[in-house]
Amino acid sequence: MTVRRFEGRVAIVTGAASGIGRAVCHRLCAEGSAVAGTDVDEAGLDRVAQELGEDFMTLTHDVCDRAAWTGVVDAVMAWRGRLDVLVNCAGILRHGSILDTTLASWRRTQAVNLDGTFFGCQAVVKPMRASGGGSIVNLSSMAGIQGAGDLLAYSTSKGAVRALTKEVAMHFCNHGDAIRCNSVHPGVIDTPMVRNYFAEFEDSQRVEDEWLSIQPAGALGRPEDVAAMIAFLASDDAAFVTGAEYVVDGGALA
Repeated sequence: MTVRRFEGRVAIVTGAASGIGRAVCHRLCAEGSAVAGTDVDEAGLDRVAQELGEDFMTLTHDVCDRAAWTGVVDAVMAWRGRLDVLVNCAGILRHGSILDTTLASWRRTQAVNLDGTFFGCQAVVKPMRASGGGSIVNLSSMAGIQGAGDLLAYSTSKGAVRALTKEVAMHFCNHGDAIRCNSVHPGVIDTPMVRNYFAEFEDSQRVEDEWLSIQPAGALGRPEDVAAMIAFLASDDAAFVTGAEYVVDGGALA
């Protein structure tokens, strides 16, 4: 029997069209939540909507657009009248070291991965307060804890998301808000984003094999593995958990 920890609750999930974001939408809806999924990939969102039905609303949305966040929150409040959960899943992954990362790549990565998360955290405070509290889960990465050497912009952005999460969590604690904020740090997960990263290399199979070699579990993780952790942190089961970081990496950082 599926546990319905989110009955009557409402969530926003960014990056919802594929990968971890899509898996989170499925998990939250299965546990009773109404979910507003946002992404720049309108076709991908439509596919998820067909999978999930009436408790899933699609919003075409660029997380880098600060003003657009107001429209997202307003749409969700008009749809279901409350907001309980935000999952910041939207992100991009680009190869590049300290020597060859371009300024354009650096800025774009920070804009999506860091600025988008920052804007989302700001945007949901008022409706979460009005709903009596809530939970924010930010997607960082194991690369935000341990350097890789050739993921400069990505690792930097995810390390910053890790720090942002702690700062946001402590602000809410210090001001008596019943809003929690935690980060999740996936390892190498079998998502379209990771597959596209492998495909950037002529010897893509070698790159995939190298990434697999650092996985003690011997395989890529599944989006559903990460979604399970996110659902825990978003739920009341994690009521005494805030400012924390949870690694889902098959033992890579052990």
